[in-house]
Amino acid sequence: MVYDFHTHTSLSDGDLSPIELIRRALINNHTAIALTDHAAIGSLKRIIQETAEVCALARSYWDILAIPGIELTHVPAQAIAETAKLAKELGAWIVVVHGETIVEPVEKGTNLAALHSPHVDILAHPGLLSPEEAKLAAKNGIFLEISARKGHCLTNGHIASLAQQAGAKLLLNSDAHNQQELLTASLADAIAHGTGLDDIACHQVLNINPQALIKNLP
Repeated sequence: MVYDFHTHTSLSDGDLSPIELIRRALINNHTAIALTDHAAIGSLKRIIQETAEVCALARSYWDILAIPGIELTHVPAQAIAETAKLAKELGAWIVVVHGETIVEPVEKGTNLAALHSPHVDILAHPGLLSPEEAKLAAKNGIFLEISARKGHCLTNGHIASLAQQAGAKLLLNSDAHNQQELLTASLADAIAHGTGLDDIACHQVLNINPQALIKNLP
């Protein structure tokens, strides 16, 4: 089983159409895939509507849980709470916030803003996460991401360590922008172990936590 809650399609900067990405994920033995294209306030409604329609179609005919989501990307930190709330109102099942990765100039304070929002589900690639931020993620039930994506993955070990210390839940996502970047079970397992997590913790990240997230979907 493969779960992935962070991917991109041609609705933002991905290569594949939404339906093709879902199809290729199905062939790749995914149990669930979330389509979380980049968006800010101007494109939010259009992207969520198109994504929701495609995901509903896929769920009707294929044995895969296709989840309509969104990634709030380079949204001003002070606007994250209201934008995340709007995204949920527009039909997003999952709201991901583009965290303070060390390879992009993400506004400082983005991590904290995301972790304070009751409408955010996942803080993606949070970079040099602080202990306080990890504790806040644990307190508010927001998942922290271990990333398979080049660059974003450079702080995976740091994030995994702080999450364990704080009791925060982790998810491993691909951040795929094309079919070659989709996860396989073996790749996901290798990346999880590469963070320094033991077998029990890796099972939690790859199987238990995804099921917990799915349980709370609309």
